[in-house]
Amino acid sequence: MDHITFLVAVVIVTALAFDFTNGFHDTANAMATSIATGALKPRTAVLISGVLNVGGAFLSTEVAKTISGGIVDDTLVTPGMIFAGLVGAILWNLMTWLVGLPSSSSHALFGGLIGAVWVGAGEHGVHFDMVVQKILIPAVASPLVAGIAALLATYFAYRITARAREKSVTEGFRLGQIASASLVSLAHGTNDAQKTMGVITLTLITGGVVAPHSDPPLWVIVSAGTAIALGTYLGGWRIIRTMGRGLTDIEPQQGFSAQTGAAVTILTSSHLGFALSTTQVCSGSVMGAGLGRSGAVVRWRTAGRMVAAWALTLPAAGLVAAGAALLADRGDWGVAVVAALGLAVCGTVFVASRRRPVTYANVNDPEPQGAVTAAIAFVAPPPAPAPAPAPASTPPASATPSTA
Repeated sequence: MDHITFLVAVVIVTALAFDFTNGFHDTANAMATSIATGALKPRTAVLISGVLNVGGAFLSTEVAKTISGGIVDDTLVTPGMIFAGLVGAILWNLMTWLVGLPSSSSHALFGGLIGAVWVGAGEHGVHFDMVVQKILIPAVASPLVAGIAALLATYFAYRITARAREKSVTEGFRLGQIASASLVSLAHGTNDAQKTMGVITLTLITGGVVAPHSDPPLWVIVSAGTAIALGTYLGGWRIIRTMGRGLTDIEPQQGFSAQTGAAVTILTSSHLGFALSTTQVCSGSVMGAGLGRSGAVVRWRTAGRMVAAWALTLPAAGLVAAGAALLADRGDWGVAVVAALGLAVCGTVFVASRRRPVTYANVNDPEPQGAVTAAIAFVAPPPAPAPAPAPASTPPASATPSTA
């Protein structure tokens, strides 16, 4: 029992670490467009977002129930499997954060859990019908719904304000962005903070601490909300730059429309218990807002890298977690090896991020050409440089005409 209690504690700490990375990975979802348009100063934006993430964590527990008793069979899951799944999710979050790609923290978590449980308990440990219903279908539908809503909202916003004074329109929509960004942050807390609540509750169930199908205890709600808020406040500046500047040039009308469409989609899905990706919803709404303004340019190459990352997230996190589960199943030494390897990768990512830092001071600068976004092999390697032209040959002395 002592061993199980210690392992449960390790898993809870790891889950809160994932929640922390989820916070700084997903700050861009709520605040990237507000920062890009100047509606909010960068540090003010992440502070507001962090506070509202805590508030959103208390609004509902439907998504947490989907995680703790929906996608996997809690009678077959062990704390070691959950630990392995969290390691896979954390490493994928950090790698995509390093290259500035707004991939899905939610799908990293789902992929990690599915991979670890599949290896540890067999295919019967995963409820694949629930995976399709609660994860895969929303993953395809939600960015499309949010994108169409943002496109229409942007179109009508420009039509309605076409004859108004530009300065008044800009100031009005910037104020509106503060409200809509706050709503997205609140919605983010209702969806993403609950995923960690669900993981911790699942851990408590498998460790025999709480009964099956229990709601998350109050201390779980508070700790998960606090962890994601702290991560949010630190700010995932790399991904904020991609979302705010990399996809399209955002004006206040577009930022307000994108945030409103995303918030409505996330809140509706949270009420229904769909554990969707807030990253995909917000990215889809930003692209929709770009298409809704006449003459706007959507950078499809960046969008293509994002979609590729979305497609890879579930299997990539699942494969890492599956390997971690094989080691963790060996006992204490296996868990220790997984933890050591995970910490080594985290340290390497941190050191690499310091070579080209992105902070609140330069988050609105244009993304440099050839930035680290090409580091993951979503983009083909650059072609080899062409050889320099050979110098013109000098005719031999015998061929040079002589002068008298």
